[in-house]
Amino acid sequence: MTPLADLLLARIARDGPISIASFMADALMHPVHGYYATRDPFGAAGDFTTAPEISQMFGELIGLSLTQVWLDQGAPDPVTLAELGPGRGTLMADILRATAAVPGFHAAVTVHFVETSPHLRALQAERVPQARWHDRIDTLPDAPLLLVANEFFDALPIRQFIRAGAGWRERMVGAQDGHLFFGLSDAAPLALLAPRLDDTQDGDLVEHCPALPGIVAAIAGRIAAHGGAALVIDYGDWQSLGDTLQALAGHAPADPLAAPGAADLTAHVDFAAIAAHAAPARHSRLTRQGVFLERLGITARARKLASGLNGQALDAHVAAHRRLTHPSEMGDLFKVMALFPATAMPPAGLDP
Repeated sequence: MTPLADLLLARIARDGPISIASFMADALMHPVHGYYATRDPFGAAGDFTTAPEISQMFGELIGLSLTQVWLDQGAPDPVTLAELGPGRGTLMADILRATAAVPGFHAAVTVHFVETSPHLRALQAERVPQARWHDRIDTLPDAPLLLVANEFFDALPIRQFIRAGAGWRERMVGAQDGHLFFGLSDAAPLALLAPRLDDTQDGDLVEHCPALPGIVAAIAGRIAAHGGAALVIDYGDWQSLGDTLQALAGHAPADPLAAPGAADLTAHVDFAAIAAHAAPARHSRLTRQGVFLERLGITARARKLASGLNGQALDAHVAAHRRLTHPSEMGDLFKVMALFPATAMPPAGLDP
């Protein structure tokens, strides 16, 4: 048990069972005991490794894709280069290094991070000291927006519902014998899930991310009004079906309820929900990460970098390329979708 578990047990004893979304919000972002508020979770010494930590190639290609958007849209100045949930700042540092030679780009951009964790902000400042930080998307400048959200949406709290006839039972977190456990609410119709009655049957579990519509609408509204593009890269698929809530601790699966605040919690992203809230911007077709990176030239870049390597360094480089692109690793599990203006084409590597 953890200090946060004791707080949650006391809260449930006082107020009754809580939603999984409420549990996730506290487990990840409690200001004192939350996972992201207390640790650096990334890399070999942490609990998981994201694509930018695997290889510099990932950030380099993302940066070049966004720079091409900037050029295609007339090289606006000023332009906001933003990242949601920027981790250690590794991705943005790679983007900036890869785009340094693009004439006029660095002079036009200001770098902005949307990050609420003071601990992670400090790590980001070491890599990207010129960044400006925000708690919410709403405070980003009113300017053309080049945005990347890599493994951001998967950490947003979700609710889970199990179909029961024409109604739904919500999966809740309760307490029993001093431990947290999953239970179910009574069945009731839910307007927000009415469309899912057509593609589910009794017993099916669907997930809903309450924060996703507002975040996507805020991004899409800025892009439609001012120009730019957003790249959303995450694991998930088109439309939610089934239980995808998972916990990771020390790079291994864990019980989501066993140690709140001490393990990472994520769920697969429902890209259909992102597409549904993309207006007045457009969205690209959903594309596998491996396909996206190959279209951007990752294999050619990998060969160029490999020419100066040998031994273990070469083996690690080859393994990193495979991990990012191979269908059995991140290549198919992770997907990419872009938001872009109605009058523009999607970023390089993606189809309209």
